[in-house]
Amino acid sequence: MKKIALTCIIDDDPIFIFGTQRMMKIANFCESFMIFHNGKNALDTLEKIILADGTLPDLILLDLNMPIMDGWEFLDEFIKIKCRQKITIYIITSSIDDEDVKKAKTYSSVSNYLLKPVTIDGLKALLEEV
Repeated sequence: MKKIALTCIIDDDPIFIFGTQRMMKIANFCESFMIFHNGKNALDTLEKIILADGTLPDLILLDLNMPIMDGWEFLDEFIKIKCRQKITIYIITSSIDDEDVKKAKTYSSVSNYLLKPVTIDGLKALLEEV
């Protein structure tokens, strides 16, 4: 099974981040992580990396409900940035709102909508998709 080089987690919940990183390590999911606690910090950093032609994540796990800049605001700004590398984006949230699911489908850059919590089997299935 292929291993992802760099995964970016954008989520304000430290317990979710800790648990997800731990499961990813157990599942041999990726080599390393980038962690951001809101969309604004993620956007600013990723934009700088893109402009410097640096190493970008292969996968972004994006929460919707965060302070400062939520997941939707992040997506709206991130898709405006010209990027040569394809980055797979998964929305990963606790929201079961049908409107959120429908809205996620309107973004061509979003590969899927996943509900928390993440499981090892779910990570393995995600790895197969990526």
